Formats: sequence, structure tokens, C-alpha cells
Amino acid sequence: MAVDRLVAIAAVLGVAVVTPVTMVRAAEVKVLAALAVQDALGPLAAHFSSQRGHAVLAGYSTVGAIRKRLAEGERADVVVLTSEAIDEMERAGELLAGSGAPVAATRTGLAIRAGAAAPDISTLEKFRAALLAARSIAYTDPKTGGAFGTYFARELERMGILEAVNAKAVLRRGSHEIAKAVASGEAEFGVTFISTITSTPGLKVAGALPPPLLGVERFSVAVLRESTSRDAALGFAHTLRDAASADQWRAAGFELPGSR
Repeated sequence: MAVDRLVAIAAVLGVAVVTPVTMVRAAEVKVLAALAVQDALGPLAAHFSSQRGHAVLAGYSTVGAIRKRLAEGERADVVVLTSEAIDEMERAGELLAGSGAPVAATRTGLAIRAGAAAPDISTLEKFRAALLAARSIAYTDPKTGGAFGTYFARELERMGILEAVNAKAVLRRGSHEIAKAVASGEAEFGVTFISTITSTPGLKVAGALPPPLLGVERFSVAVLRESTSRDAALGFAHTLRDAASADQWRAAGFELPGSR
């Protein structure tokens, strides 16, 4: 019997009704998340929904695209973005105070097809040489607003090889599209997150990017200040960082926030 009907009947009979926790009205939690966390977030959202009864509607895009959508007025309850982006949003007053917290991290590496010979990228000079020798290289198109793509293009320019790499670049929207390009043979190498590489059949990690290139990308969760499902949103945010979720993050190739 629905809670509303039960309460209405009780009012007619003049008796009080105490509704148990399991009868609390379900909420809808809209989540906007970085493409890189999709493999872990999907199962975690499904588990939260089955346990709490709240519907989780997750949308994935680049960090830049999500920031733009929110700035243009799109409504959401929870964001899972790079920790840098979450910090910026907190300073701008866009988040519910105290709701931001790190959830996972991943390193950046070089993807190659399973069975292919791995190039030596242990130093910056060897990595530079491997990029110049490669037939094609997939990485995130900076124009899509991907945080790592923008960073990597700047580093290529600093190494003096941006023009040479872009002449044979396979630019994609995010980590999963990069992985697919390498797995299909469209690109020889892919520069993206190790978590995505390890979770993509047919790929292997040639190595992590050498210092001083970006070594670790951290991701955080936060509840938006304008959330209309605040309690459910806070519950979901807490679930992403509790001990029970750690195995799912690891299974998707991520490290826990404190990893080095």
C-alpha cells in the first residue's frame, strides 16, 4: 500500500502512522561525471539504486563540457570530476559546503594493442622519441574540454613536437574513445588513463608516462548547492567514497585517493 494512501486512511480513522525507513519516498539523483570514471561509476550507481531505492541518472562527458553545461543552467545533483575542477567549483560557491571529497585516482600511461612490442618510455627523452617514431597517436582533443587533452597538448608544445604529433594524431573525445581507436588499430599508441587501458579488452599498458609529465589524475565527488534531492545526493556521494566501494574502484583500474 502506498505511503500517501496509508497516511490518508489513518487520518480518516484518527490514528497515527509511523512509516518505516523502507517506505520513504524514492528520489531521483542526477549525476554529471567525467568520462574517465564511467567504468566504476556505472556499477556503483546501480548498487546504490538497488540498496536505497533512489534512481540515479548518470551522464558522462569531458570536464570542460560539464562545467559549460552547468554554467548554462543545466540542473544536476552530484558531480564526479577531477579534483582540480571540484576545488574550483567549491571556491566559486557552486557546491554544498563540505560535500566534496576525493574518491579515486588513476595514472596516465601509453596504451598499445595486446601482443605489440612496448616502446621504452622510461624517460622524457625516450617518450619523446617513441611519439615521433609512432605511426599514429590517439589522445583527447583539447577542443572537447578534456582536462588531460589540454594539458598534454601544452606538454607536446613544450617538448617541441606538437606539430609533428598532431600531423598523425587521432583526436578523440575522451579516454574510452582513445582506447577504442588503439584496440581497432586506428591508432598505434594511445595516451590516456591507465584505468581505461586496463579495462579495455585487447589493450595493454606500455608504461606510465615519465616524469615530469602528469603522473596521477585525482577525481572527487561533490553535491551541487542547487540540488533538489539533497539527502539522496549526499547519500550517493558518501557511497562512492565508503569502504564497500573500494573494490569496485580497484576492479575498474583505479587507485584509492591516498595511493602513491
